[in-house]
Amino acid sequence: MAARSRRHPPKSRIGKSKKFKRPAGRPGRNTARPRGGIIPENDLLGFIAANGGRAEKAEIAAAFELGRGHRKALQEELTILCRRRVLFDDDGVLVLRRRGDFVRGVLTMNPRGFGFVVPEGEQARGEGDIFVSGSNIGAAMHGDTVLVRVLGRRGAKRDGVILRVVERGSNLVVGVYTAGKTGFVTPEDERFPFKIIVRREQSRGARDGEAVVARMTSFHPSGMGNPKGEIVEVLGDPDSIAVQSEIVIRKFQLPHEWSSAALAELEAVDGRVRADAPGREDLRAVRHITIDGETARDFDDAVAVEKRPKGYRLYVSIADVSHYVPEGSALDDEAYGRGTSVYFPTMVLPMLPEKLSNDLCSLVPRQDRYAFTAILDFDTRGRPVAARFTRSVINSKYRMTYDLVKEILIDKISGRRAEYADLVPDLERMERLGHLLLDRRMARGSIGFELPEAFVEVGDDGEITNVARRGRHFAHQIIEEFMLAANEAVARALDARPGHRGLFRIHENPDPVKVDEFAKFAATLGLALPKDDQGSPRWFGKVLEAVRGTPLEYIVNNLLLRTMKQARYSADNTGHFGLAADHYTHFTSPIRRYPDLMAHRALAEILTAGGPGARRKKEAGKPAQGRRDPREAGDFLSRRERVAVDAEREMVDRLKVRYMADKIGETFEAVVSGVSPFGLFVELIDSFVSGAVAVTDLTDDYYEVDEKNHRLIGRRTNKILRMGDLVTVRLAGVDTVRRRVNFVPA
Repeated sequence: MAARSRRHPPKSRIGKSKKFKRPAGRPGRNTARPRGGIIPENDLLGFIAANGGRAEKAEIAAAFELGRGHRKALQEELTILCRRRVLFDDDGVLVLRRRGDFVRGVLTMNPRGFGFVVPEGEQARGEGDIFVSGSNIGAAMHGDTVLVRVLGRRGAKRDGVILRVVERGSNLVVGVYTAGKTGFVTPEDERFPFKIIVRREQSRGARDGEAVVARMTSFHPSGMGNPKGEIVEVLGDPDSIAVQSEIVIRKFQLPHEWSSAALAELEAVDGRVRADAPGREDLRAVRHITIDGETARDFDDAVAVEKRPKGYRLYVSIADVSHYVPEGSALDDEAYGRGTSVYFPTMVLPMLPEKLSNDLCSLVPRQDRYAFTAILDFDTRGRPVAARFTRSVINSKYRMTYDLVKEILIDKISGRRAEYADLVPDLERMERLGHLLLDRRMARGSIGFELPEAFVEVGDDGEITNVARRGRHFAHQIIEEFMLAANEAVARALDARPGHRGLFRIHENPDPVKVDEFAKFAATLGLALPKDDQGSPRWFGKVLEAVRGTPLEYIVNNLLLRTMKQARYSADNTGHFGLAADHYTHFTSPIRRYPDLMAHRALAEILTAGGPGARRKKEAGKPAQGRRDPREAGDFLSRRERVAVDAEREMVDRLKVRYMADKIGETFEAVVSGVSPFGLFVELIDSFVSGAVAVTDLTDDYYEVDEKNHRLIGRRTNKILRMGDLVTVRLAGVDTVRRRVNFVPA
């Protein structure tokens, strides 16, 4: 009935009476040991690594509860490990020779049985994730924090074996309940290869087929059976879009409730805005406007452009969240724990309560609001010449949308221009400055990836009415250029003041091996690549420009993107590769991103008398309560960002699958988005839905995969199907549970 499970028994504790046991798992796992050894080698090394890389023989004997009769065998085992140069004896203390080969991190499983360990802390800045084969996973489960030993390399990749589970990721699992006297919960996530046994009296009244949250309470003694558990929350009908949202929230453990302390602080917030507030500049006369999407509810940025004798002055005013959220407060702790707002097509999980995000911190038109303003001067060619920053009071004049600005500036609809006649000159100045900033950014080598996004339309009845590509035009670009300019200016100001507590947004150089692999593949397509400075931002830009508007554009965009590393937050400024920027941070969205709030606080410290340096002298050796360490914050907030992105992507995928469920038999135009031994991955041109064509359904020939060149080759006809090809497919089936869309050639 149920797949077999793995589990890890309780960890032994030094000094406790419980005997040390090898982690449960399949027989023979992680049991490498020297001849005559009485402790599995990986268990022994795992203990020493977890003990800081050093341990006395007596500590080891006590941890594994070895009697006197085993001490000689232990000594022999340690001697052999020293001879093999795995350990060395430092005056009676056994020390790991290569501590860097023992890495702590979080295990991410693949449904096919293997996994990757994502290193934590300082080790996360090293050589990337560590591959762990199914035979080396032991009793670890998806999401666990584990200690892994690096065994070797395959090219640029590291292979490892999991030595021990340091901490379980969670004992809560979201799944679908199958009722019975003894029912069970099948996890939604395929990376949990087991079912949870639930007795009827512990089912919390769940009905057959309902989505639930189950807590695992005990495991099979052998470690090979299904865990037992209890249902702690009934979510409801999994076919409901609202329930699908709740499933994703629980699956990704997204914070979705506010603490009583945070709500109490929220009630006490003073919402009055005083134009003469100390330390603020009155900028209400500046003609700020907001430009956002049609459905936007919070407006955290307002902009204005003035013509100056020698160029332009740009005002980028951002909601002053730091005024309402003191560092170290309960509201601040809640915001930090979230790290970012999470956006689903049907709802939002905000980083801040609605009273702040949609009211007091929202720059709504014709109301005074506290802001933090970057005032940036540019010459007539768009080159920055001056920048200053101030806490301010503003009053936005208009709430505009991207499409409305497009109708005025690009489409030049006479009725719209007449309706907003007093605003047209402001918008035209913004357009001119936007073009100047874009041209300068692209000229320095900023990479112009075209990355379309899916837009899911949901009707009032909760049904999905359409899935389409989100449109972009120059109205979006204007705001993007202004935000980029402000972020760069703030980053330069932070970098000039060592000791600040802000974070930089960094994007490291791509892996040269991956760039070289792309260049070799591009040569097989007949693509003439730039000869100079391979792998630089300017080189990337030239490659993208060379294929723009051609059939190769899709494949080149996607493959180049795969060579890139993920942008992240860091206390150290190493620049932003993708933007070809020496300085970059996030300053412009403190309503929805915690790093932006940190940038505001750091900038405020710089603006105060003495700046952060003086404050550090005063507080030498006395870290202020509630002050966050930027290094820890950078790692934590980068992880929170990735969780949010994965949750948003999965929610959209769930809605896409449901949108396609009633379209079986219909044909679609698609582009091949990937190639694997199992077949083709395709992406529909119009609706941005992805699916697969099994190689067994390609019946006109027997196809063999050429993974290096991203193509299938027909053995008899030599017909080639490669990434980027346009194909016509017919929808053959939809699996809403596994979120799979299956096509066949049409």
